[in-house]
Amino acid sequence: MLNKIKKLIPVKAFKFLQPIYHFIMAYVAALYYKFPSRKLLIIGVTGTTGKTTSVYLLSRLLSDNGYKAGYTSTAQFNDGEKEWLNDKKMTMPGRFFLQKNLRRMIKNDCRVAIIETTSQGIEQFRHRFINYDLLLFTNLYPEHIEAHGGFENYKRAKGKLFAHLKKCKDKYLDQENKVVLGASGLRQTELRKIKKSIIVNGDDEQAAYFLSFTADKKYAYTNNDKLSIKDLIIQAEEEVSPTPELFLYEPLFSGTEGSDFQFLNQRYHLPILGSYNVYNAVSALSVAHVLNIESEKLALSLTDIKTVVGKMEKIEAGQDFIVLVDYAFEPKALASLYENLNNFKYQRLIHILGSTGGGRDQSRRQILGNLAGKEADIVIVTNEDPYDEDPKVIIEAVAYGAENAGKKENKDLFKVLDRREAMALAFKLAQSGDLILITGKGAEQYICGKNDSKLAWDDRKVAKEELERIRRS
Repeated sequence: MLNKIKKLIPVKAFKFLQPIYHFIMAYVAALYYKFPSRKLLIIGVTGTTGKTTSVYLLSRLLSDNGYKAGYTSTAQFNDGEKEWLNDKKMTMPGRFFLQKNLRRMIKNDCRVAIIETTSQGIEQFRHRFINYDLLLFTNLYPEHIEAHGGFENYKRAKGKLFAHLKKCKDKYLDQENKVVLGASGLRQTELRKIKKSIIVNGDDEQAAYFLSFTADKKYAYTNNDKLSIKDLIIQAEEEVSPTPELFLYEPLFSGTEGSDFQFLNQRYHLPILGSYNVYNAVSALSVAHVLNIESEKLALSLTDIKTVVGKMEKIEAGQDFIVLVDYAFEPKALASLYENLNNFKYQRLIHILGSTGGGRDQSRRQILGNLAGKEADIVIVTNEDPYDEDPKVIIEAVAYGAENAGKKENKDLFKVLDRREAMALAFKLAQSGDLILITGKGAEQYICGKNDSKLAWDDRKVAKEELERIRRS
């Protein structure tokens, strides 16, 4: 109904009214569900990559150690009692869904809500009327540039979340880590005040910018033992106060059994594949450390986390080659993924990929194709989420990048419009010991097409179906 009403409004009028509409909707949603964020410790996670894994790892670490946590993320939702795949095709869901889920977390006796908070969600005021307590910044590099009109606008959009922290009201925790409101006088001495905190990746070029916002406490985690607080303060555009505390970590080694690393003099083992997941684990551990959870307990909890849905997820159906599904959809994440494939022993790499439509960062299409053309032995370009664009045009752009890297059509480069057929082709071409990589969607539940259409989809499910069909034939 809302979409039909929007189409009746002239474009200029809609653009003018849009901010007002989003603000009012945010307020009405919070009001309807009685401002649930006031009764939870709210952690916001933002950045370009690593958000989803950081949210999941953090939820597990907290729930294991006295802070029962629910969350919303790109991959999954959790209300404290059940966990289910994100079927909304948006990382930060609509205001009514978000506020309803927060209310459900309270009902389910959660202490914490972790919200993966996106720049586009922030621009649409989805963060408003949510009383945040801790903000985690993972990293920032060019992404959604066309949607925001440039990198600086993208950065400032993220910054609005950190500016919002200053407006958030104080909360207190009782002995059971439950949020208590309205504490005053002697009552305050029985409770712990939640310090409004900012936690950033100190190795990111934009770290100082996010540290410059107002907060009670500030922290930066870093892999650089030469990084000093003075360095971060000098880089800031504005005064940084209070002085941030540094958390030092060191990756040790990574392999097919996961990764080992050191964080604040405690050794950790993370069973999840991919050395880059160390960075996500460190971001989650930093938040847990700020909440004063003992390192030894965190180390035990981390060892129990085996997988994250749609992230280097193995698909097994009795085949004699490796099939991995991963969410990576932008160049930097894809490049990092390629580096981690070295942990596997395989003969050839067959890569199935595409790129998103709907005006989303068109410039990355050829870059993705070029990366695949250089790294993979066989590239299969297919449909991803075309939205209102012609999927063939998107496929041609990605394929062009692969051709520039030396791939030849119908030899080691294939263009297959149907994503299921693309998987079937890859499995047909696969030989014993090969590795097939399927990227772009991870555990997403739809392919988005014209006129807001959604085709039910799950790369992991379809891949397994095709593998089983080939095995039966």
